[in-house]
Amino acid sequence: MSGRTYGLLLVTIATIIWSTAGLFVRMLDLDVWTMLGWRSFFGGATLTLVAVFQNRTAKTPAAKNPSGLYLAGALLAGISMFGYIAALKLTSVANVLAIYATVPFFAAGIAYAWLGERAERRVVTASAIAFFGVLIVAGFAVRPQDLGGIGLALLMTVCLAALMVLVRRYPGVQIAPINAIGSGLCVLLCLPLMSHAIPSVAELAILAVFGATTSGFAYLLFITGGRYVPAGEAGLIALLDIVLGPVWVWLAFGENPGLAAVIGGGLILFSLIWYLWSGLRSARAAGAIRAADPA
Repeated sequence: MSGRTYGLLLVTIATIIWSTAGLFVRMLDLDVWTMLGWRSFFGGATLTLVAVFQNRTAKTPAAKNPSGLYLAGALLAGISMFGYIAALKLTSVANVLAIYATVPFFAAGIAYAWLGERAERRVVTASAIAFFGVLIVAGFAVRPQDLGGIGLALLMTVCLAALMVLVRRYPGVQIAPINAIGSGLCVLLCLPLMSHAIPSVAELAILAVFGATTSGFAYLLFITGGRYVPAGEAGLIALLDIVLGPVWVWLAFGENPGLAAVIGGGLILFSLIWYLWSGLRSARAAGAIRAADPA
């Protein structure tokens, strides 16, 4: 398996895990800050265990990286985790999704400015198609009171894109500690806003799975996979979350996503399928040319 295929596989698995977040939200009767705080706590605990296990089983010492690099990565991770939920509190889900759909563009732009990494034309085309799909889901209605939420959604999107490029720029940096510290920062941000009453045992069990999967393993897989594929490409695959999220809730709870979500989601899915199919076709054509070249 090539490095690029491995990276795409990890990014896709992470996105599928992220898309299950709506299922956990529907199963919990908690306010948004309490839910986010406990989710980040369990996610951070999971990533801490992963980091300890990795250090104990590593055959070679981990590469030394500046402590400031880990702090910068943790801040980006924590802000992206917190900003998503905070944005949802101040504006509609549709508006947040519309901003989130610009992840491939920001990732490609930051990668070009920082690494000199040019995005393929296929990535730009597919990202543009996906963006129009999200606009169909979201609509165009923006009220003045939504500006705060939109600003936070934009901040979250830029931080996630920057984190993707950071780990690609420094391949030796350990990802689990960065996201574990980021989860801890997110918990600190939520503490003044969340309920200090301990949830029930059943709720804690759901929160533990919620945090370990969507805030723990998903971030770890996504950022790890992002080391092997261009940042814009990873951001494009991440948009699959917008398509799959409503599907899981519809299958589990019978919640109708609505016609706009179906049409927009179909357009996003089309852009991803076209991108992967065109890439496979290009790879086969290049292979045929190499095979025909006697040199």
